[in-house]
Amino acid sequence: MDNFTYYNPTRLIFGKGQVDQLANEVLKYGKRVLFVYGGGSIKRNGLYDQVVNLLEKNDIQLFELSGVEPNPRLSTVHRGVEICKNEKIEFLLAVGGGSVIDCTKAIAAGAKYDGDAWDIVTKKHIPTDALPFGTVLTLAATGSEMNAGSVITNWETKEKYGWGSPVTFPLFSILDPVNTFTVPKDQTVYGMVDMMSHVFEHYFHHTKNTPLQDRFCESLLKTVIETAPKLIEDLENYELRETILYSGTIALNGQLSMGYQGDWASHNIEHAVSAVYDIPHGGGLAILFPNWMKHTLNENVSRYVQLAVNVFHVDPSGKDDKTIALEGIDKLRQFWNSIGAPSRLKDYHIGEEKIDLMADKAMAFGEFGRFKVLNKEDVTSILTASL
Repeated sequence: MDNFTYYNPTRLIFGKGQVDQLANEVLKYGKRVLFVYGGGSIKRNGLYDQVVNLLEKNDIQLFELSGVEPNPRLSTVHRGVEICKNEKIEFLLAVGGGSVIDCTKAIAAGAKYDGDAWDIVTKKHIPTDALPFGTVLTLAATGSEMNAGSVITNWETKEKYGWGSPVTFPLFSILDPVNTFTVPKDQTVYGMVDMMSHVFEHYFHHTKNTPLQDRFCESLLKTVIETAPKLIEDLENYELRETILYSGTIALNGQLSMGYQGDWASHNIEHAVSAVYDIPHGGGLAILFPNWMKHTLNENVSRYVQLAVNVFHVDPSGKDDKTIALEGIDKLRQFWNSIGAPSRLKDYHIGEEKIDLMADKAMAFGEFGRFKVLNKEDVTSILTASL
């Protein structure tokens, strides 16, 4: 293992009815609150009214920012920052999925900065302070409810980048599986692909002596694989939603990656694709990740053999390592296809005409990836294989 320091200050409040604790948590930080949410699903399922009633009866003054996009845009961040500065906001509350939380993180940091919030996303400015914020999660996917990371899209320049700061951890996150019941099948699938992809990003590394971390990753992957087919047939099953909700948080709250650093190249490539085409993040990962795996297979075949045997139950008898590894990758593709995830860029009507542009977007900060360092030729090859 590598030396490491683990830090995570988020208070996780998990379970049925836990939203009742919301007002007590918010009142620790202030009474002028910016309520950030997305396209209106929380109004249809009643969560909006529940949150408003809980806060207003405790004399908390609410200001609203609605319409956060699935790939949250810089323009929305700008609107939120302006509200925070004009209305002297003391606390932000994100109610929604990872996109709403990511947007809130950028607003929280941008509200404490005199320049453009895009400087923070592009790492031209390193934030040292942010407004406090908490979350009520409605979608199992990104893990943003218990980490400091965020992904923001600048739609005008067709750029989408991940960033993070120690000052952008949520102070608390409330996770009630009931609030994920109304997530439709396709978004449920994308969320499960996303959390599995986070685990894969951790799993592919070259650090020695990580047996416990490997087993953590493998167990989480197997849990999602076992649960997913049942959940997509029974979307309001509390126990299944509970399992997936918790899995999404653990997949990216730092616990799995103690003692090593993962790869994260596939996420970088997907960000370039969805910056240009605005496709669902989980859908893009489902398309790209198996092709990244095949492209990087020779970096450490034994790693892929371990995944194939331990997670996808590939029988290694009489097979060479490369055959075993490729069978494991094929089983991943088959599994994602079986739950309804896309497998080709053409599923989103994406052809070869903008491959060079997407590759350039991915290379914005130079070569990337830790398991295998990728250059533009590598990225182009992976994108081409994904057509």
